[in-house]
Parts: sequence; C-alpha cells; structure tokens
Amino acid sequence: MKLPIRKYGDPVLRAKGKPIEKVDDKIRALVQDMLDTMEAANGIGLAAQQVGEALLLTVIDVSQVEDRPSTLKMDGKTIDDLETVMPLVLVNPIIALGNEIEPGSEGCLSFPDITADIDRAVTVEVEAETLEGEKVQLEASGLLARALQHEVDHLNGILFIDRMSSVSKASLGSRLKRLQKETERL
Repeated sequence: MKLPIRKYGDPVLRAKGKPIEKVDDKIRALVQDMLDTMEAANGIGLAAQQVGEALLLTVIDVSQVEDRPSTLKMDGKTIDDLETVMPLVLVNPIIALGNEIEPGSEGCLSFPDITADIDRAVTVEVEAETLEGEKVQLEASGLLARALQHEVDHLNGILFIDRMSSVSKASLGSRLKRLQKETERL
C-alpha cells in the first residue's frame, strides 16, 4: 500500500530511528508499503522516517538507473547484475565512509523538486540485517554509495539540506521556508 511521504517540516524527519529488535509481520508489512511508496514516487531510496516511522529501516533500489553507475559487493562477493539483489531492505544499518569525497547531485522525496550538489564519500561499507535476521555486509560505490549515505542520514534525523553548502542552502531558502509552511498547515 502506498503511504504518504512526509515532507520537510514534519518533526518525524528529524527523529533518530529506534533499533528493530525483531522483524515481525508489522515490520514486513511496513517494508512492503515502503517499497510500494518508493516505486510509486520513482525514488531510489526511502527511510522509515519518510513514512512516519522512527525506525532503523530503509529500502533502496538503484537497479533501474543507467546514467549513474554503481558497484556492489555483498559479503565479499561482487554483484555484477544489481537487479538480482535489488531492492535492498536494510534493518539496523551501520555505515563506514571511505576517505575520498566527491560532489554529486541529490534530491529527496521529502523535498519535492529540490536538488543540490552534496559532497559524499565515493565508497562506503555497510553492516545491516536482512528481513530474515541475517547479517549482511555491503561495499558500494557510485550512486548506490550515495543513496546508502543519504538513507542512513535519514535514519539519524539528518536531512540532505544539512549537507548542502551554505551558498546552496541560502539560494533555496525561500523554497525551503515555503515547503516547511505547507507541511505545518497539514
């Protein structure tokens, strides 16, 4: 079921996610709803906070993006065809950033029609659990690394505007205020 995506100004977007102790039917249903919501919005990632749940849970699918390549190793094995493992469902993810940083364009489903260049690590390593409760280790680069950083930020109450340069943020100031006011009226 498609859920409403929370927009900038909603306090849940600033909430730190709570760890998921046990994956039950409620969490499985939430994951399916998050996948439906992400797909309907043509997104590549969605954090639980974006649908109103302050949990350490995110879904990601970059398999259909052709102009911004990604690499992925899962548990040390190179994944040549991302479609075979996407969408990723990550429970309680922990991220470690590589040292090299590069700017890249980002948007966010909680900030409609707003994009900016954000500096992010080129590579990341992520430890998480699957819906089956198994541990998984990911090594990613490219768009997938960027999406993982963006979504894990959400899980910690950090928004992509917090990572913008002050110049970018200032240039978007009136649009951000308008979006925040629209959200507060809901």
